[in-house]
Amino acid sequence: MSDIRICVPCKNMLGEGPIWDAEEQRLYWVDGLEGKLLSCSAYGADVRQWALPAEIGSFALRKSGGAIVALETGLHLFDFKSGALEFVANPEARKDHVRLNDGKVDSKGRFIVGSLDMMAFAPEKPKGRGVLYRVDTDLSVHALFGGIACSNGPCWSPDEKTFYFTDSFDDAIYAFDWDEARGVPSNRRLFVQCEPFHIPDGATIDAEGFYWVAMNGALSGAAEVRRYAPDGTLDRVIHMPTARLASLTFGGPELDILYVTTLIGNQVTPIPVGPLDGHLFSVHGLGVRGLPSRRFEG
Repeated sequence: MSDIRICVPCKNMLGEGPIWDAEEQRLYWVDGLEGKLLSCSAYGADVRQWALPAEIGSFALRKSGGAIVALETGLHLFDFKSGALEFVANPEARKDHVRLNDGKVDSKGRFIVGSLDMMAFAPEKPKGRGVLYRVDTDLSVHALFGGIACSNGPCWSPDEKTFYFTDSFDDAIYAFDWDEARGVPSNRRLFVQCEPFHIPDGATIDAEGFYWVAMNGALSGAAEVRRYAPDGTLDRVIHMPTARLASLTFGGPELDILYVTTLIGNQVTPIPVGPLDGHLFSVHGLGVRGLPSRRFEG
């Protein structure tokens, strides 16, 4: 039986992008709406935070130190010690109400990050203007594909042959063939079609190649972490004490703790905000290990 704990009672407005860094033995994550980057030890102690000048969608630690951060104002390099930001690029600068969102580092040290079309919140749900980008180690930025409403959950199978990606506003999770050498996805296909309004959000892959996704239940009330087999069949459901889940990752000294970020949010939804929304949770005793996170090599 899994053991669900409050790891940090942080009341994040939008807890997102958790990364376990094996080198430092620390968990990092962001409060996207508050523009904060946070960090703690494996069991929630020694919480640190850094303020950023804009909303943040995701980040990755750099191999050379610091981080690359995907802010509302574009991609920047961030120095934890000085707090200094160095502008890299803003690929969405010409689009109103579009900002960078979820991202992760691939096996070649490149940062794969997608964007969020905030106009897709509108009732008519126009076609998304978001794009998935690849940031190479020379800091050049390359568009991979578009038509995205809400980019989430980029991750790879253990053999690096399959790339997974979620468009949350489609309630859909997709799989692609992944060209590891070139960093290019192809052969898009539906991996899982979730129920309407269940909002699959952040995701990770475990060492057995199973796909874990946080279901954001702000519209449905479904307080679920789901594990899907590589063939797309539902393997396991963990019921969480809050419906507003955002993202997750495996970490801890043995990579066997599942960390789950949650949110309070800034919009009225059918599911009222609860007392545990916004906290960072840890799930123990799953009998599953994750894969090590990677650092951006740019």
